[in-house]
Amino acid sequence: MKPSIESAGTLRIALVCNTSFAIYQYRQGLIRTLVARGVEVTVIAPRDRTTPLLEQMGCRCIALHVASKGTNPRDDLRTLWSLYRLYRTLRPHVVFHYTIKPNIYGSLAAKLAGVDSVAVTTGLGYVFIQKSRAAQIAKLLYRFAFRFPREIWFLNQDDEAAFREQKLLVHPERARLLHGEGVDLEQFAFTPLPERRHAGEINQRAFSFVLIGRLLWDKGVGEYVEAARRLRAKYPDARFQLLGPVGVDNPSAISQAEVDAWVREGVIDYLGEAHDVRPLIAVADCVVLPSYREGVPRTLMEASAMGRPIVATDVPGCREVVADGVNGLLCEARNVDSLATALARMLDMRDDERRAMAERGRAKVTREFDERGVVERYKSLIQQLTGISL
Repeated sequence: MKPSIESAGTLRIALVCNTSFAIYQYRQGLIRTLVARGVEVTVIAPRDRTTPLLEQMGCRCIALHVASKGTNPRDDLRTLWSLYRLYRTLRPHVVFHYTIKPNIYGSLAAKLAGVDSVAVTTGLGYVFIQKSRAAQIAKLLYRFAFRFPREIWFLNQDDEAAFREQKLLVHPERARLLHGEGVDLEQFAFTPLPERRHAGEINQRAFSFVLIGRLLWDKGVGEYVEAARRLRAKYPDARFQLLGPVGVDNPSAISQAEVDAWVREGVIDYLGEAHDVRPLIAVADCVVLPSYREGVPRTLMEASAMGRPIVATDVPGCREVVADGVNGLLCEARNVDSLATALARMLDMRDDERRAMAERGRAKVTREFDERGVVERYKSLIQQLTGISL
C-alpha cells in the first residue's frame, strides 16, 4: 500500500514557466486539486499581475529571471543557476517545466540538483517556425536537456512527431501525448450565440469576430488585420476585435504603437486584457486564431466549450480542436486570402448553421478536452514518481 500525504509528510510540487500568467491561466484546475489535497505548490516564474491571484489560490510564488527574447548565454546561465539553487533549497518531489527555456535549463538544473522533473512542451513556437541559427541551437539544447526528465509531455501529435523525426529525444520511450491541457467545462459553460437581426432590419447587431491571445505576429495577427481591411468594404458592420497583452517579452511581439495605428484606422477594436475572458467570448459570434503553430490553444478549447464557432489555421494544435466544417473552419497559415475567405464564409453562413457548429463544438470539447482527465494524468504520474497517493 502506497503512503498518503498524511503519512509521508508534505508533498512538494513546483511549476516553472516563463510567465506567471500562463500558470494561472492554464493550470488552475491542477493547482486547486493539489492545494485541496495539502500539497505545497510553488510557482517559479517572473512576477506579473497574476502573481497575487496565484498566491490567493494557495501557491508560494518565487520570482525567476527568464529572458524570453534572444539567446544571451549569460542570461540563460543565470536562469540555470537560479533554478539549481532553488531546487537545492526547496527540494521539490517533482518539478513540472513549461515553455522552452524552463524546459531546457530547468531540466538541466533539476538533474544537477537530484530532483525529478517533467517537461511539458506547450508549443514549439519559433524553434519550428523559423529556420534561424538560434532555432538550430535551441534544437541542440532540447536534445541535450531532454535526456534528463522522467517524462516529456507533448500536447499534440505533430509536436511529438517532429521531435521523433528530428532525433531530439534520446529516450523516446519517455514521450507521452497529453492531447491538450484541458478546459474546465463548468467554468466555461455553454452559452447560446447572441441574437442577431438580419440585413435591413432595424437595430441590426454587428457580427463580431475576436482574436484572443498574446499579440504576436506568429499568432497571425497581421493576417487577421489585413483580412479585416479587405472584408470591411463588403461587410461594413462586421467588427474585428483583438483581446490580449501587447508588447510582451517575445521575439514576435507586436507593439502598442502598431495596435494603436490599427485602432485609429478603424479596422480593429482593441479590447485590452482580461482576467476573465468568458464575458467577451459570450458576446462574440466567432473566435479566430490564425496562428502559425500551437500546442493545443486554450482559447480555442474555451471558445468551443462556450459554443462559439471558430476560424483557425490548419496547423499543429489548432486542428486538434477544430474539425473543418464541423465546429469551425480551417484556413491556410500565413495566407490572407485563405483567412479572408473563411471569415467571409462565417459571415455568410445561416444562423442555424452557426448554432449547429456551436453545439458540435461543445460536444467535441466535452468528449476530448475535459480538464478532469488531464488532472488525473498529473496525479497518476506524481504518485508513480513519489509513491505518495493524492
